[in-house]
Amino acid sequence: MSNRIVVVTAGLTVPSSTRLLADQLAEATTTQVTARGESAETEFIELREVAGELATFMVTGGIPTPRLTELREQVAAADGLIVVTPVFNGSYSGLFKMFFDALDKDSLAGTPVLIAAAAGSARHSLVLDHALRPLFAYLRAVVVPTGIFAATEDFGSHGLSDRITRAAAELAALVLSQGGYGVGGFAPDLAARPRRTSGTQVAADVTPFGDLLRGHAGTE
Repeated sequence: MSNRIVVVTAGLTVPSSTRLLADQLAEATTTQVTARGESAETEFIELREVAGELATFMVTGGIPTPRLTELREQVAAADGLIVVTPVFNGSYSGLFKMFFDALDKDSLAGTPVLIAAAAGSARHSLVLDHALRPLFAYLRAVVVPTGIFAATEDFGSHGLSDRITRAAAELAALVLSQGGYGVGGFAPDLAARPRRTSGTQVAADVTPFGDLLRGHAGTE
């Protein structure tokens, strides 16, 4: 079975350094997964394409559009996630934050995540640790140790390539270890498996509205 790697990129232009970095990370992760004898399927989510729908979600009390519902389900079903944002005013972009605000609170529980950011200056390099890591820790994702920050001058350098390879290897190892809930000779502990939900499905045990109103005359 192929491992699903979802890449979320918040670049605003075409082309963009954000998407360039995302492409390099996706390629390196696929290489690392296949090097371990497994297959990987990469799917991209360009947030620029759903900016209007995210705004609609925010101003309608959290009602997702059909396209946004698809994206929520896509992220919740991912075996691993690569997230890349441009840096605005020392932090992730508003578009990037809007998307993760639109996910269900359990969408990323236990999901391996590689965080990355692109900026015009190395002065913004702390964005990984003061903005991105806290966000995904709150969402209960498993963030790989190596985050990737790329300033304009980093592209094409051996240093960036080496960091990308290391981060991709860490993500691949986490993705492929997710099935290891058992200890030699024992059945897997399914209770230990993180429960993820896209928040778009109605629970099967919902009490019908008619049952809730049974016995009430409606006169009070």
